[in-house]
Amino acid sequence: MNRSTTQRDRDRSAIRRGRPACAICGQPIDYMAPHLDPGEFVVDHVIPRARGGNDHISNKQPAHRACNSKKAARLVAPVVRRSGTLA
Repeated sequence: MNRSTTQRDRDRSAIRRGRPACAICGQPIDYMAPHLDPGEFVVDHVIPRARGGNDHISNKQPAHRACNSKKAARLVAPVVRRSGTLA
């Protein structure tokens, strides 16, 4: 399935608008963090595309870059402590 960068940007903007907390760890996201910062806002696919998830906004959630990286293509993220270390 081809991904539309226009739709991706719209979805990111829609999610960012509410400034929600990270859906993986529950902690606030620094929406002003620079690119590649571990606390940066990224969009996570609830059901990863690698596992058959779609690219629709209903399958997307806000996450920290570090949390999303730890989750990878899993359906459930590993437990992350507030310090950012794995439990």
